[in-house]
Amino acid sequence: MIRKINFAENLKLFRKSKKLKQKELAELLQVNQRTISAWEKGVSEPSFTYLEKLSEIFDEDFNGLLE
Repeated sequence: MIRKINFAENLKLFRKSKKLKQKELAELLQVNQRTISAWEKGVSEPSFTYLEKLSEIFDEDFNGLLE
């Protein structure tokens, strides 16, 4: 069975591929580190504004982040 990767897993993979710590990504987005942690755990999801910023930081379109 093929398991589809979700946003939370993608975010963590993209962040690590850029060698960013949660705190560093949080500073770039001007949010708390706990916010990044919650996104990566799937507890919450970012607003459209933050999705736009994440796509710029990771040079990835929305589909790449959300798949």
